[in-house]
Amino acid sequence: MTILTRYILRSVTQGFLICLTGLMTVYLVVDFFEQIRRFMRHDAAGSDVFWYFLFKIPGIVFQLAPVAVLMATLLSLGLLLRHNEITAMRGSGLSLFRLAVPYVGFAGLVSLGLLVLSAVVVPLATARAEFIKEVHIKKQNPGVSLKAERIWIQAGPNMLVKVDAVDPSGVTLRGITLYQLGPTFELLLVTDAEEAHYTPDGWILRRGVERGWFPGGEVMAEQFLTKPVGLLQIPEDFESWLSMESQEMTLGSLKAYANRLQRNGYNVSRFLTDYHGRWAFPFVCLVMAVVGMALGLRRTGVRGGGLAIGIGQALGISFLYWTTHSVAIALGRGGVLIPFAAGWVANLLFISFGLYLLLRVRY
Repeated sequence: MTILTRYILRSVTQGFLICLTGLMTVYLVVDFFEQIRRFMRHDAAGSDVFWYFLFKIPGIVFQLAPVAVLMATLLSLGLLLRHNEITAMRGSGLSLFRLAVPYVGFAGLVSLGLLVLSAVVVPLATARAEFIKEVHIKKQNPGVSLKAERIWIQAGPNMLVKVDAVDPSGVTLRGITLYQLGPTFELLLVTDAEEAHYTPDGWILRRGVERGWFPGGEVMAEQFLTKPVGLLQIPEDFESWLSMESQEMTLGSLKAYANRLQRNGYNVSRFLTDYHGRWAFPFVCLVMAVVGMALGLRRTGVRGGGLAIGIGQALGISFLYWTTHSVAIALGRGGVLIPFAAGWVANLLFISFGLYLLLRVRY
């Protein structure tokens, strides 16, 4: 590694850490003051509030790191331009593309770090933060546990419900099993049904069998086409819980869950779109680095306002990126785009735009 490369890496690394720390501080302060009234209303312990925000930090880093990379790139290039160091580099025969190598390398390392966060750390930390918020702070009973393999519901003091899959609308539960327990938690009744559908009269089981045990050990089995069941939850509950599920899965668990549902014939566009989107998002750091370099370097040799204009352009392009990515993910979840394209299309569009700007840098 050359002295110049180390110099640029030190500059962009310092800028990244400063920008990321500042952005995180602002985010946490705003979030704290938004939530403090709710915490006080539930008489939350200070330790629970501390651990809640601590477990939110990986998700905050994951969201803000690309913006910090963009700001650090612009800040580093702006300092080099201000001190005429880029002019000196060009005068000694160094190409602008050679100058871009440290920025691309740094953004690549940050992308790999974000990929690790996305794959394992963020889902586990997010799930723990939500558990602390709902159980320890709000003092609510954790009635539903969403895991990669099955959904378990505590429907009452003596009833457990297992669900294989939930339709995106939350109206239909598929592969449902109810376990009725006695006062001493002995198993009294097991009901299996292909699905449970929500109607104006409540939940209705369809195409199933009910099994019970007599005191002497004899088993009773009765098939049914439809049967009402007393679930207190409504479709909106399952819809909101389902929307959080993929965020709290590791990448491996999410892929395995989508494959299992696909083998059973369910629509898995939403899960596959989230899977590819979580693979694609960490590499937005590379996109932001390329766009930031292009906006900063294309004004090399032009006096006045280069940094300010570059920051304004970069913020506008950054907003367009988030909008494009969000729309693509929504289209993928709705089945309009294939999941892979929905996850990666924003990155491909904006990296192409950044490279186009970089090629137009004036020498």
